[in-house]
Amino acid sequence: MKLILLIVFLFAGIQFCHAQDSAVTAPVTVLKEKKINSEAKDTTTKKINRPRIAAIRSAIFPGLGQIYNKKYWKLPIVYGALGTTAYVFNYNLKNYKDLKQAYIGKYNARVYKDSLEYFKIKSKLLPLSEESIRFNRDEFRKNVDYSVLFFLILWGVNVIDATVDAHLKSFDVTLDLSLKLIPGHSEMANTNGISLVLKIGK
Repeated sequence: MKLILLIVFLFAGIQFCHAQDSAVTAPVTVLKEKKINSEAKDTTTKKINRPRIAAIRSAIFPGLGQIYNKKYWKLPIVYGALGTTAYVFNYNLKNYKDLKQAYIGKYNARVYKDSLEYFKIKSKLLPLSEESIRFNRDEFRKNVDYSVLFFLILWGVNVIDATVDAHLKSFDVTLDLSLKLIPGHSEMANTNGISLVLKIGK
């Protein structure tokens, strides 16, 4: 009888200790799981937000996305490309306006005998014929449109570059990629030789 009671008490004691251990370790496990989940959420949030923020900043003002990605060496390229197209646009627009004014002045002087607009013509354009002025005016008008188009395309490229760069920052590129020459024995051919092994991962 005493032996049975002893076994019962021992069993109860083991169960009690096991319950205490579970009660202690359960909160720790829950905390670890919460920490892992929060870290995963933070990583996901970073991966989602980083490209979006870079794209928005570059769309608002060129180069801000590159600054956000800490790729400062790209700023001269961005501003150089956009600055060049802005200069070309300004050059084409100025010449278009001068040629437009020259065409109006010559046309009015010829048709309406009105010399008021004629005196506004740039001196370098006076020797040109009306037909020549009209042709060059149309060409510069097309060039204005092209320069605006190229400016917008380069602005878009600036946004794409910042977005792609931000995406690449979130990729894990720490894999151990290595080629190794390993000597070994081939059971199938029963010969010794050297194997070329590509290692991927840690």
